[in-house]
Amino acid sequence: MRVWWFGVLIGCVLSGAAPAQDYPSRPVTFVVPYAPGGATDLFARVLGHKLEQRLGRPFVIENKPGASAVIAATAVSRSAGDGYTLMMASSTPMALNVTVRKSLPYDPTVDLAPVALVARVPYVLVVNPELPVHSVAELVSYIKERPGKVAFGTPGVGTFHHLNAELFKSMFGLDLIHVPYKGTLPALTDVMAKNIQFMFSDVPPALGLIAAGRLRALGVTTRERVGAAPDIPPLAEVGMPGYDTASWHMVATQGKTPQAIVAKLNAEIRAVMTDPEVQRDLFRDGAIPQVTPDPEALKAFVKSEIVRWGKIVEAAGIAGSE
Repeated sequence: MRVWWFGVLIGCVLSGAAPAQDYPSRPVTFVVPYAPGGATDLFARVLGHKLEQRLGRPFVIENKPGASAVIAATAVSRSAGDGYTLMMASSTPMALNVTVRKSLPYDPTVDLAPVALVARVPYVLVVNPELPVHSVAELVSYIKERPGKVAFGTPGVGTFHHLNAELFKSMFGLDLIHVPYKGTLPALTDVMAKNIQFMFSDVPPALGLIAAGRLRALGVTTRERVGAAPDIPPLAEVGMPGYDTASWHMVATQGKTPQAIVAKLNAEIRAVMTDPEVQRDLFRDGAIPQVTPDPEALKAFVKSEIVRWGKIVEAAGIAGSE
C-alpha cells in the first residue's frame, strides 16, 4: 500500500514538472486589453518577440479592447489555465477595476495569476496644439470659461488615464465631459482632430506625436522628468503641487495555471527585462523598465495595490461608477 501511494506521489510531482519542462509546445496567445498603438500593446509586442526567440514558439498578440480591460481580463480568467493564454495587464484590470466597477466577472486575486512585472509608465497631459493654452493654468482657465463643454479622452472608465483626469478635475473643481475610447491611440487621434480637447496619455504612444508637433505637452505625471522627454516638466512643478502618478504593467495568466509554468515564465521574462537592448528600447519610449520579483511577491503586490488605489478611486469620486 505504501509503495502504491509513493508511486502516486511521484507521478503527481512528475506530472507537474513535465508541463513546465515541455512548455511551450505550441503557440501562446498574448492578450492585450487595449487597441493597438498604446503602451500596453508595445510592451506585449516587445516581450512576445523576445520570448519567441528564447522559447522557440510563437507568442501571438491578440488585442481585445473594451470595457476598461474587463473583456480581456474575463477572457483570460476563463481560459484553460495551462499557460497558453497570457495577458499584458495594466494596473487597471489588476487593481483599479476592483473599486471602480460595481461588480466584476473575475477576481484578479483568484482568477488571474501575476507572472512578471514589466514596466512603470508615467503619463503626460497633452492638448491639441491649436488650443490657445500653453500651461496648466491656461488650460484650467479655458475649461472654467466653458463649463460642461470641454472634453477629455481615455481608453475607458477606471483606467489610469481616467484616474489622472479625475484627479485633475477635483484639484481645480472643473466641469468636464469624459469620452471613453477602446484604446489610447484612438483617443489621441481625436485630440489631434480637435474632437476632444485634451487627455492624460501614457507616454510611449504620445512621444512621437509631441515631437512632430501634433500634440502639445503640458507636463508629466511623475515627480521625476521622463528620460525620453527631459524637456517636459513634471506637473508638480507647473501648477499641480504634489502630483505624482504612474501605472504599472505586468504579465498575468489564468489563476489555476501550474506554478511550475508560472515560475518558468517569470524566470524567462526576468532574463528578457535585464537585456540592455530591451531596457534601452523601453526607456527610449518613455517607460521605466522593471526587474520582476517572484510570483509570490507579485501576489502580495497586487493585493496591496488594490487597497492603495481603492482609496484614491474613492477620493476621486468614481468608486462603483461602472
